[in-house]
Amino acid sequence: MDWRELLSAQRLGRDRPEVISPGRSPFQQDFDRISFSSAFRRLQDKAQVFPLAESAYVRTRLTHSMEVACIGRSIGTGAGVFICDSHNLESILPSDIGAIVAAASLAHDIGNPPLGHSGEEAIRHWFCNSPVAAGMKDGMTPAQLADIENYEGNAQGFRVLTRLQMPDNFGGMQLTCATLGAFAKYPVESTSIKKLPGIAAKKFNFFQLDRELFCKVAENTGMEKLPGTEFGWKRHPLVFLVEAADDISYHIVDFEDGHMLGIIDYEVIEDAFMRIIRDEKIRGFARALKEPERRVEFLRAKALGQLVGEVIECFVKNHDLILAGQLDLPLIDLIPSTEALQMIAVKSRNDVYTYRRAVEIEAAGFELTEGLLDAFAYAANEVAIAGQNGGKASYRSRKLLQLLPERYCDITNVDWQQSAYVRLMNILDFISSMTDSYAVSLYKKIKGISLPTGNM
Repeated sequence: MDWRELLSAQRLGRDRPEVISPGRSPFQQDFDRISFSSAFRRLQDKAQVFPLAESAYVRTRLTHSMEVACIGRSIGTGAGVFICDSHNLESILPSDIGAIVAAASLAHDIGNPPLGHSGEEAIRHWFCNSPVAAGMKDGMTPAQLADIENYEGNAQGFRVLTRLQMPDNFGGMQLTCATLGAFAKYPVESTSIKKLPGIAAKKFNFFQLDRELFCKVAENTGMEKLPGTEFGWKRHPLVFLVEAADDISYHIVDFEDGHMLGIIDYEVIEDAFMRIIRDEKIRGFARALKEPERRVEFLRAKALGQLVGEVIECFVKNHDLILAGQLDLPLIDLIPSTEALQMIAVKSRNDVYTYRRAVEIEAAGFELTEGLLDAFAYAANEVAIAGQNGGKASYRSRKLLQLLPERYCDITNVDWQQSAYVRLMNILDFISSMTDSYAVSLYKKIKGISLPTGNM
């Protein structure tokens, strides 16, 4: 692959290159467009680890995404110095590469459904087991079935960026192809996962409805095809930096959140972070601080700085393999602090991610997500079939669909009327866009557990 193509400032959905402002690069504009989008704003009420957390300190998806973007900017700019120097990229600055990685990092969770990590699994389980879902499968192609059987927040995120936000524009937010390429950790379609070897096909990054949009991204950035697949590509090299920024963030800050909630003792977190920092003077500086919270924040900052430097060095060392699409491991598996991060991951799995209140809410979220899907998918299907047969759907189904914004339920649209796949994707667009609080509130209302209050 060629960096001049990979760093394409061409905007998805626009035929002509735009006039570039000397003080604000297209990639900085990408970051701003994502920051000001309603989909990004809703992340403030979506859980990172602890759904519906009562503590203001605990990270949400929004604060997590902002922190990943900060780490990504540092890593991208550092790697960008090497990329620009070694490839004579006179029209690209290291800060441009930092801005691309930051924008892609900022958006990395933008497609995740509400109520923690159980949301995606709940959708998959519902589609494979619900009688309502079974009634919608007839007529779906194998690829369409695979989209929902393996439902993926990464693919929903691409859909949010390129279609659901600013839906009147072809290409949605019309981000640069460089940013969209760096966003796509798994640049294959759903039928390729688990069939192709390698890290790029571990999950998938676009639904069938959005396949042609992704083809344009791949074409404009010169991403190379994966052998043996029609709609699968080798990773954009900057994906490795976005992935590393996310990996660093959730290893370190989820662990920090665990301490702030009283799950992880200070001695444990100090030992874990010092295994990364590896400078005993830092331990002394930390212990000189009076408040344990300040000590943890100090050590966290030092650990993040160390990991950023290690990832930049690792990217430079493996640059040729990455550019050729031949590296098949995340960068954090190849740095000096790998073992320390693995130890943190084990401790987090055993203690932080199994924290009782978080597990209870995720379990409830599983039931809630399936309940919303049953209600709205059944209603959409009944209304569509009644329309096809010249009949009338039940009063309940018609009322339920009135709760959906028109963009998710255009009953006059021929595709919506005739395709169960299109109808179900629209329902998933609606549910995945919900905040945690709204999902809980709506579920209670349609189930009659609570009723709307206030003036009518």
